[in-house]
Order: sequence, then C-alpha cells, then structure tokens
Amino acid sequence: MTLLNDFKAFILRGNVVDLAVAVVIGAAFKSIVDALVADLITPFIAAVGGEPDFSALDITVNGSHILYGHFINQIVSFLIIAAVVFFFIVTPTNHLIARSRKQPPPDPTTRKCPECVSSIPIDARRCAFCTSPLAA
Repeated sequence: MTLLNDFKAFILRGNVVDLAVAVVIGAAFKSIVDALVADLITPFIAAVGGEPDFSALDITVNGSHILYGHFINQIVSFLIIAAVVFFFIVTPTNHLIARSRKQPPPDPTTRKCPECVSSIPIDARRCAFCTSPLAA
C-alpha cells in the first residue's frame, strides 16, 4: 500500500505533469514544423535548386535506397525546432532568471570622515587626512 501511495505522490508532483504536457505539446509542435518544412520551406529551397522535393532524392547502392533527401528534410526540421526553442523559450527564460537574481550591492570598503568628509578605509581608526580619531 505504501508503494502505491509513493507512486501516486510521484505522478502527481508538478514537474512530472509539466514534463508530460511538454512532451505532448512538443510532439504536436514537431508535426507542425515537419509540415512547414515539407510543404513550404523544402519546395521553396528546391525551386532555387531545381529539384521539386528533397524527400524524393535518393541514391541506390546494390539495391538499397539511401534517402538522403529525407535526411535533409529532417535536418531543416531540427534546425527550425532548435531555433524556436532557443529564441522563444531558452532566451526569455534566461533573461527572467537573470532579472530575478539581482546581485546585492557589495559591502562598502570606504566611509566618509565626519570631520573633513574625506574617503577613508572602513576599518580606519584615525583619518589619514585630518588625523581626527574615528569611532569603530
């Protein structure tokens, strides 16, 4: 019974549910990017190169078909997904984390002399400029 409760607690943790949602959304986004590459970008690039579709490019070696055109489509898909993740997820997240981690101001190393208003070391017991004694 304890093992079942531990499993339920594990599944209902926020990061497990968030990860599951991210995987499902990522899979759906991948299909959209694949369609974008196969239907729009690849034909546009192929129009410049003269080949109507990259996925049709292949080499036959000893009866085996090497589909290097399909591989080119997958590389373009990967680059688009990587760019979207970097520019729309990683960069804004890093920016927000940097803003939330504001550094506290450093401890002062000097202070003002109450008599002559000169800048003196914080540990000084006497002002170097007017020689007046200072409180610790």
